[in-house]
Amino acid sequence: MSKFELKLPRMGESVAEATLTSWLKEVGDTIEMDEPIFEIATDKVDSEVPSEVDGVLIEKCFNVDDVVEVGQTVAIIQVGGDVEIAEPEQKDKEVETEEPVLQEMVTAAESAVMHARAQTSVAQLNGTSDRFYSPLVKNIARQEGISFDELETIAGTGKDGRVTKDDILNYVKKGESKPVERISTPERAAVQERVAVSQKVAAPEKVSTPVEEKVTAPPAPEKVAPATASTQAPTSEKPKTQVSRGDEVIPMSRMGKLIAKHMTDSVSTSAHVQSFIEVDVTNIVTWRNKIKDAFFKREGEKFTYTPIFMEAVAKALKKYPMMNISVDGDSVIKKKNINIGMAAALPDGNLIVPVIKNADQLNLLGIAKVVNDLADRSRNNALKPDEVQGGTYTVTNVGTFGSVFGTPIINQPQVGILALGAIRKIPSVIETAEGDVIAVRSKMYLSHSYDHRVVNGALGSMFAKAVADYLENWDLNREV
Repeated sequence: MSKFELKLPRMGESVAEATLTSWLKEVGDTIEMDEPIFEIATDKVDSEVPSEVDGVLIEKCFNVDDVVEVGQTVAIIQVGGDVEIAEPEQKDKEVETEEPVLQEMVTAAESAVMHARAQTSVAQLNGTSDRFYSPLVKNIARQEGISFDELETIAGTGKDGRVTKDDILNYVKKGESKPVERISTPERAAVQERVAVSQKVAAPEKVSTPVEEKVTAPPAPEKVAPATASTQAPTSEKPKTQVSRGDEVIPMSRMGKLIAKHMTDSVSTSAHVQSFIEVDVTNIVTWRNKIKDAFFKREGEKFTYTPIFMEAVAKALKKYPMMNISVDGDSVIKKKNINIGMAAALPDGNLIVPVIKNADQLNLLGIAKVVNDLADRSRNNALKPDEVQGGTYTVTNVGTFGSVFGTPIINQPQVGILALGAIRKIPSVIETAEGDVIAVRSKMYLSHSYDHRVVNGALGSMFAKAVADYLENWDLNREV
């Protein structure tokens, strides 16, 4: 009988930690090798971590939403023999008398809270909701004068969108609520005096007490004066969205928050400029229709337009290497490798960008294999963190949803992104030896967004034109 420590595996050169998002197994569950135990999330991707052995889960070392460093033990699995399940540690223990100052502070604080509850009448949390609120969150809401309707609008970061203690305290700290005047009591004054003395002498160690869930830490002396009309400084608040009866408040997912921040950061960082070019892809459409069935029979997978576009972009980056750069302060980093990001839509509506590494070194068949593999694993949430990092340029296919063209936001720290519009049959003027004629052609738009800090209009337009020329001159007799 032995115990195996399941550690957080290394997930890439630049990934040092991850957030534990959910446990897939409970203590006492039987586990097979390669069976997922828990899910983790990094800034780039969510992943499942499998067991390396057969056994029984006997201990969880971290809770959901904890940040775990690479190499730390996350779970303990018993391998073989009788199972001895470790009892969870008792977190709430009585405070020993070796810290009399802290004990007195806690007692006084508890008394102050009870006194305040008895003498104040704050906003009541009346109403019904499918959302769960812990007693601690409700107590803070009452003390800060937060109504039930206002509480419903606070975005929660806990499980199933629950509002945590940190969520509501951050909400109050930002000045988004209207706190009621605090009650001044002898007990509160004693607590404040004790805190001031203890802070001057030494920072006390954290102590777990039975009232930890009921009493919030007393504020520092310089912050306890109640705000009045004459002393309260005016604060600039962002316009708040009115939530009407019947509206549904949907908390953003973790990935949604990351995407939102990444997009706003990009807009504030790069000077976005766009160039558009129309491309005749009639030869490509004809050629793909000719080879796609044979390719499926031979390879067992579909041949889409994406590999063709990726090959064209790789060749254009080879021709114009100053599009394959990134900005670092006052310096420009010219990338050696051509790693093309491929934006892929997820079932939940979010977006992820897996990277085709060294795309210029792959032939068309190789690119097709990588594209299909990355797209499939993106939809199944099975990408590795390394597979969404290291991109030097990005391509997004807005035509999948019927868009003719778009103005995509640059994926930082890159300096360019190409949007592929929908392929449409349209009447077009064709020049022939006998004169101009009108014919039906398959055409699309390329929308190129680039960072005008380091890419001027000439380079941005020439790059887009290089991609277009490669696509229009497609060889109808090419094999794949």
